[in-house]
Parts: sequence; C-alpha cells; structure tokens
Amino acid sequence: MDIWALNLRHLHAVERIASLGTVNAAATAVNLSQPAITQALSRLEDLLGLPLFERRHDGMIPTDAGDILAPRVAAALTHIRSPHVTMSRMRAMLAVAETGSYTRASQATGLSVPSIHRAVSDLALALRRTLVARRGKVAITTEAGNQLAREFRLAQVELEAGLSEVMALRGYETRRIAIGAMPLSRAHILPAAVARFLARRPQVRLTIVEGSRAELVEPLRNGLIDVMVGALREPLMEPDLAQHRLFDDVPAFYARHDHPLAGAVPSGAEMARFPFTLAPRGTPLRDSFEGYFTELGLPLPSVPIESGSVMMIRQVLMGTDFITLLSPDQVSVEVEAKWLRPLARLPERFARTIGMTTRASLLPTQVQSEFFADLEAAASDCGAVQN
Repeated sequence: MDIWALNLRHLHAVERIASLGTVNAAATAVNLSQPAITQALSRLEDLLGLPLFERRHDGMIPTDAGDILAPRVAAALTHIRSPHVTMSRMRAMLAVAETGSYTRASQATGLSVPSIHRAVSDLALALRRTLVARRGKVAITTEAGNQLAREFRLAQVELEAGLSEVMALRGYETRRIAIGAMPLSRAHILPAAVARFLARRPQVRLTIVEGSRAELVEPLRNGLIDVMVGALREPLMEPDLAQHRLFDDVPAFYARHDHPLAGAVPSGAEMARFPFTLAPRGTPLRDSFEGYFTELGLPLPSVPIESGSVMMIRQVLMGTDFITLLSPDQVSVEVEAKWLRPLARLPERFARTIGMTTRASLLPTQVQSEFFADLEAAASDCGAVQN
C-alpha cells in the first residue's frame, strides 16, 4: 500500500484513539469532529482490509492491527513534529531533496511541478524556514531543508514499516530489511545470520549494501538502511545512533604462504621491515596496527597500499612480500587453501568489538527483531570458533 494515499491527520487520530481509548477524546486531541474521525477510521480500515479497533460500550480497544499501526504512527509523528506537515507536503519535500530539482521531483512522483513548488513553499512558510534555494534549474536544499528531509525519511520508514506489518497479518508479505555490511561482517557472521533468517522467513526481502562505515553511516541515519554490521566505534560520535556488541575479534598478521617470515612467529621488529597493505586510516583495524607498533616503540611500517577490499589485499599479498592485518574470519578460506598464512596474532587487548549499529530511535519490526536474534546466534557461533 502506498503511504502517500493516506491522510496524516487521520493517522494521528488513530494513534490518539489507541492512546486515549475513545473517539471523543481523540477528536479533541486532533481538532476534528467525532463524525469526521469515525468516517476517516472506517475508510482506513477498508483500505487495510482489517479492523483497527473493537468498538465496545466502554471505548475502543485496539486489535492486533491497531497495536501494530498506532506505535508506528506515534514514532513517525515524533520525527514530523509539526501540525503544519501534510502527506503531500512531506512527499514534495522529500522528492525535491532527493532529486535536486522540481522537474525531476515531478517526474519521480507524478505530481505537477506547480503543486510540488506550492507544497514546498507552503511548508517553508508554515515552518518559517528557508528549505530550498533555487540555482537556475537546480533546487538546492538548505541545511534546514536537509535536516527536515532526514526527519521526513525516518517518518516515511516508520509508516511503511507499520503498513507492511499490518499487511503481513493478512498474509501479504511486503516486509523488507536493509542491511549495511562492513568488511568484516561479510566473511562469516552476516551470511550465517541471513541463512538462519531465510530458513524461517523466505518471503521477506533482504537488501544488503556493502561498504565502509563512512559509506554506510549516512544511509543508516537517513533511514535507507536499517542496521549496519561490522566493527563498532568507541566512542560513538553520532548521538542519534546506538551500538550493540556481538563478539570480540582479535586480528592477526597475514602474508603469502611462502613469505620470508614463514615458519616461525616473527617479532614486531621483524615484521616492521616489510611493507603493509591495510585498511585506511581512521578504521579500528588501522588503529590497532598503529597501536601495536607504537607500544613496541617501533616506527610505523610503510603502508604503500591502502584498501578496504579483502580481495584486493589477498591478491597483493600473494604476489609480493607485503603483510596485512585482518580478522581470521576474513581470510579463513585463503589460509585453508594455503595461499596465505598467519604470522602472528595481536595481543588480546587489541581486540575489536564487532556488532550492529542502528538508529537510536529504531523500533524494530517483528522480522527485524528476528534478524537481530539471528545475528546474535551467528555471533555466538563465530566466537566459539575463534576461541
């Protein structure tokens, strides 16, 4: 179901009925008449194909569908925050922010250019903020416009999640989970969790977006992905995010199988004589590398090649005397095939915490909660293997 066909004020009324227990109280809260709310509720239930409330002499009791939808509407409204926002204004603002022009926004939504322009202008006037600046044919969102668009995206995510959960009650599976996969998660924990999840929920759509933390954090904050899996950051610099530990990973140094240092456990000084290929600066793995050699009182080894791609690092190692620092999970296949070998393991104090990062405001859907539990189970297996 398309959320843009719904009326935000009517959805607010549904949330108020669930919270206050009567249509009369909800009518006062949202400034609509009782007949108007009753009619709007009836239309919404017809659209959903399910009742949202049981009508009783002592009030309105939410059904399973009502219990699902009402909290999602409440969560969406915490992002919207203004009574001046309508679904049409929200849709227009999002379209302009995402496409960068009124013309492309019109093409993306099917709405006319004048109606989009009017909706954004009315919203700016009501909020008393400049949201979009025109530069010829380009519409550039201001800082206020960008922040508002982020909040609108998060509201959209909440409403879409609520509707998809309600549709699942009718047997229509439209739910999805968007996962941001940082490098370490791709080796073991994420594939294992996905396999567990799909064995139970084969019709739920999973979208996996690969990238570094720097590439994934903004899509997560904007609501484009639901969870990011990989090395956690301490301290966490984004107050709107939350982290959850899954397991601790102790990296090790690796080189090609017949490397000159093969056959014994080399010292830090011996490894420092060779060039390294590593993840870029600012990543936990690179911090561990620098911390290890600094503690030994050694100059940092040369790092001529920076890469977050394990495939690229593997190919560099196999044809050179380079050394790298990676998680054992990331190169387990290469070690088993005798392409690479471990040289030395970092001390336990350099362990990285691997976990999942979500928005602090996330209210997990049923299937998201199940997937998070599968991540926990996969992490437990991974920890057992490493130990």
